[in-house]
Amino acid sequence: MRLLQLAFIVSLTSGFAAILIYITGVSKLYGTRQLSDEDIEALQSLQGSFQKCVSSNGLGIQAVSGTDFCEITLQFPSDTDSKWRDPKTGEPEGLSFSFNLCEAVATWEQVRNSTTILTKEFIDALPNGWEDYAWQRINKGILLNRCENKTLCMEKLSLVLPEIPPYFPRQFGQCAVVGNSGDLLKTRENGAPIQNYTDYVGKKSTFRLLNRGSAKALDKVAELYDTGKEVLIIKTTIHDIMNKMILEIPIRNPVYLMLGASFGSAAKGTGLKALEFALSICDTVDMYGFTVDPGYKNGRGISRSLEKVILHCRLVKIHSPMRSDPNRVVKWVPDRGTIAAARIASEKLLRRVGAGSGDILGACSIIKKQVKGKRTGVSGLRKAVMEHQKYVKRTTMYPLEHNPGHGLLCTVPNS
Repeated sequence: MRLLQLAFIVSLTSGFAAILIYITGVSKLYGTRQLSDEDIEALQSLQGSFQKCVSSNGLGIQAVSGTDFCEITLQFPSDTDSKWRDPKTGEPEGLSFSFNLCEAVATWEQVRNSTTILTKEFIDALPNGWEDYAWQRINKGILLNRCENKTLCMEKLSLVLPEIPPYFPRQFGQCAVVGNSGDLLKTRENGAPIQNYTDYVGKKSTFRLLNRGSAKALDKVAELYDTGKEVLIIKTTIHDIMNKMILEIPIRNPVYLMLGASFGSAAKGTGLKALEFALSICDTVDMYGFTVDPGYKNGRGISRSLEKVILHCRLVKIHSPMRSDPNRVVKWVPDRGTIAAARIASEKLLRRVGAGSGDILGACSIIKKQVKGKRTGVSGLRKAVMEHQKYVKRTTMYPLEHNPGHGLLCTVPNS
């Protein structure tokens, strides 16, 4: 019997490929009347290449097309042993999972261009940002009467709220995201230790993404790696206890709150958020300790935190016990031209903000001016950073939750 360790993740990759993300709450499709013949051909080409890629590299998994250009069903082999059971019904999880290919590819550009660290600039630029949003990032923030006392809210957030993003898209070349799985004893997660496990997980750790439980033990987490060197990113809310630790111990590590909403507000697992953060600052990402392929028998069940991710063969490489050969060849990888054309067509079909526009600001639902004197230069950073900043015209882009058309909040230079 084969073991299904991780539903919705197809470990297809050894090369680097575009990431295709299924977002909860698939948008209703509006027909093909707004698509050109070239758009339809692009969607058909992407769907066909995706099916071939899964068939060739998915260890028995098949991608079955649905009733339109976008719907795909991942079908695991019939002898797969599904170990995850619904906690309410006790029923094992099924062996087929649907996702929307158009939703996935349309989100691609947004993920790669956005920042995922919460900043004061973002809150200030949001319409009624302090009254409607800021209090939600503070533990028991509902007691603050929608930040009626803005000074108090700013005080509670001040230790984890930079004025502007501390990192740029493309700032790092190759990054590793290391999970908590038993498969692995550099973006790390939660309280996963390093000491005594360096032969398995490596010695370097640059960022650590924390869930609510780990964040409450911020003092202990800060001691897991060289004191003060690891950046700690909290995906939930700031708590008075955390602020007290930062000030009184003190904790020397930079501590931030995560903003990311690109993968959908329902995709809240630490693993998925770590991947989202890594993709927002890195060219390519290697993942360790997340996925187990069909046929691998040493797993602990389905990882729900990553269930909405579909990896499609160029920017993300998944490492697992059944894919140990670093030189393995991945067949039927869609080329960048196919992916780019399908993305434009998908944006039109889903009526995304700025669909089909050649203007980089076309996807911006909200545009505000940047505060003078607050930006940091990119001189001395990687060439890829400088090229990207030129491409986006020095615009900073933030994802917006629950925004019709998946628009962005953008801050642009004053001059």
